[in-house]
Amino acid sequence: MRRKKSRQQQAPRKEEKYRVNQKIRAREVRLVGENVEMGVYPIEKALTIAEDLELDLVEISPNAKPPVVKAMDFKKFLYEQKKREKAMKAKASKVVVKEIRFGPNTDDHDYDFKKRNAEKFLKEGAKLKAFVFFKGRSIVFKDKGEILLLRLATDLEELGKVEQMPKLEGKRMTMLMAPSTTGKKSK
Repeated sequence: MRRKKSRQQQAPRKEEKYRVNQKIRAREVRLVGENVEMGVYPIEKALTIAEDLELDLVEISPNAKPPVVKAMDFKKFLYEQKKREKAMKAKASKVVVKEIRFGPNTDDHDYDFKKRNAEKFLKEGAKLKAFVFFKGRSIVFKDKGEILLLRLATDLEELGKVEQMPKLEGKRMTMLMAPSTTGKKSK
């Protein structure tokens, strides 16, 4: 019969990034912070200084000799750090890749229609993945497919630049385009 695992064994403890107050192991530390006389102190004295100021002692640089600790409000520090990370995540742009599919014998009207869609995608700031799909024996027209993709690249050169030239991968010939900075929409 199997034994049940206790809850403590199932959930591994999250490793804490910073050592705070009593968790600091060094005997001597370099104390820094606002309204604090900077210098090297025994850990007990540094803790009493932090307690007098009603602040926490946080180990900033554990690998330094002696380790550097800072007197600060730890909860406020964590809150501001989380806020900063959230702002950085919001600023990071998500790359959208739009695909356009051609056949090796695509007519002019179909080509123009798909080219207009490609222009719209590049103006919106999305990357464009244009590919020619070869079915069955149409693989013998791979030069037609390459000419079609290069024609698309020259037609869209003022809106975007080619990141990857046409390349045959199996039954697909793929080309990747990124929007140029001048081609992005202005608000």
